[in-house]
Amino acid sequence: MTKMLKFALFGNIYQERKSAAVQKFFAIATEKKAAIAIPETFYQFLKENLKIHVPKCEIIKDNDFTADFVVCMGGDGTFLDVASRVGGKEIPIIGINTGRLGFLASFSPDYIEETIADIYDGNYNVEQHSVLNISCDEMELKDYPFALNEIAILKHDISSMISIHTDINDEYLTTYQADGLIVGTPTGSTAYSLSVGGPIIVPQSDTISLTSVAPHSLNMRPIVLCDNSEISLRVESRSHSFLISLDGRSQSYPDNIHLRIRKAPYVVNVITRPGQSFFSTLRRKMMWGADSRG
Repeated sequence: MTKMLKFALFGNIYQERKSAAVQKFFAIATEKKAAIAIPETFYQFLKENLKIHVPKCEIIKDNDFTADFVVCMGGDGTFLDVASRVGGKEIPIIGINTGRLGFLASFSPDYIEETIADIYDGNYNVEQHSVLNISCDEMELKDYPFALNEIAILKHDISSMISIHTDINDEYLTTYQADGLIVGTPTGSTAYSLSVGGPIIVPQSDTISLTSVAPHSLNMRPIVLCDNSEISLRVESRSHSFLISLDGRSQSYPDNIHLRIRKAPYVVNVITRPGQSFFSTLRRKMMWGADSRG
């Protein structure tokens, strides 16, 4: 007897090439009599832009929903947005990659039928990915204060570099004079942090990395901390403002406020295939270690 499951289907409204993948998912879900929930904006996009027949479903408003699994149609940017909407619900996320790299959204849209069949058969793994939380002593920060990849403290584009006074567990570490500082999870180590020279960190390694962006001092190397550390930051800027970016969601704040970054009290659960290897993914998708000399 087929178990009754409920899927929440998320996707961005910019990629029209996901049409075939979505239609295939609907056909499989209908065949298995699965319940479906879809966010209101994505529902409208499917019906009005892609002209897809959407089966009977629950419409998700805001982030008030329940499900056994979340299906994310898109690339890694979409995955990060969906992870923020799932938040502390800890519902496992199945990332169907209709984007480019697909490091987090790792399932091919060509194999949706096999992927959903494996879900029903229990033939999958769940990886737990840590999340960062940021707070401020002087004010409540705007937007959702959690990040799966990284929290970046950045100068404004037209500003000179900023000074970031940094303490770890109330002990002074250093003052970064740089264009910014990236506080990253192991998940985020292959994202923004990597692009500015940060270390690649194996998932589930219980660490947080600090990587400066264009530091004034050439010996300001990345550092890796235990993820039970509390990171305290105070920014000074000639423009008297700076940016806080959480997985790419940026807001401007006045300088000299006191920020605290620590591990969030929940994890993001990511569905992976049995036998899926982080190292093989590095080699295949990022060409890690490849010798371009031929």
